[in-house]
Amino acid sequence: MEKKPKNIMDAGGLVPDAVTIGIVKERLAQPDCGKGFILDGFPRTKDQAVALDGILKDLKLKLTAVVNIAVPDANLVKRVTGRRICKTCGATYHVTFNPPAVEGKCDKCGGVLYQRDDDKEATVIKRCGSLSQPNSSSIAYYQNKGVYKEVDGTQPIDKVYAEVVAAVKE
Repeated sequence: MEKKPKNIMDAGGLVPDAVTIGIVKERLAQPDCGKGFILDGFPRTKDQAVALDGILKDLKLKLTAVVNIAVPDANLVKRVTGRRICKTCGATYHVTFNPPAVEGKCDKCGGVLYQRDDDKEATVIKRCGSLSQPNSSSIAYYQNKGVYKEVDGTQPIDKVYAEVVAAVKE
């Protein structure tokens, strides 16, 4: 018998806009965000982008750049499904890119490593499919505003990092 997902994210779905927008608004209202902030994975849709514009206006904050780290879905699936987390201390590993010294065992505390339900292949593939179309509407929105930048996320991490930093500084 197949295990039923615990929540919408475990099933590969996205958190509803009202919840996501509320979380972002609450976080951006914190004093440290006045110095600058990075949002990861938000906004995904034009409606979320418009909502973000309203939040920023209300908080008197300015959006200076939108950077998309572009990675093909197949690469994302490989990256996400290889992730393992320590049940004891929360340390993160990857079966290919950052394996533990002993398979299934945390290098830091010796705890058992596990794969989160939302990192399983079927869930990740479903999530990638649900993200592609909405992202195109937010990308077009930010391209029209002149703040959109794209970085090739298949490059070595140090090159991706350098390009992201350069895109934000422009």
